[in-house]
Amino acid sequence: MEQTPPLTLALVAVGYACGLVPTGVWLTRRRGIDLRGSGSGNPGATNVLRTAGAGLGVATLLGDGLKAALPTWIAWVLGGQIEVASSVALAA
Repeated sequence: MEQTPPLTLALVAVGYACGLVPTGVWLTRRRGIDLRGSGSGNPGATNVLRTAGAGLGVATLLGDGLKAALPTWIAWVLGGQIEVASSVALAA
């Protein structure tokens, strides 16, 4: 059985941690809006759009995309293998 390199495990953990960031909640909280109690209660871009407006809705959409894309790209650069980058993308 092959062992997983420590770098791969660390990259997957970082990808998972990035995926946990509630972008919409953070952005709307700065405007004094409790997103989880407004609209559908979902922290996604559609609810942010409805509750806080188009600007924050687009920012949430971009932030949610970046929190998956950035760790995946970093894993591709550091790990150099599609398996590592795919694992990080799944974790994010």
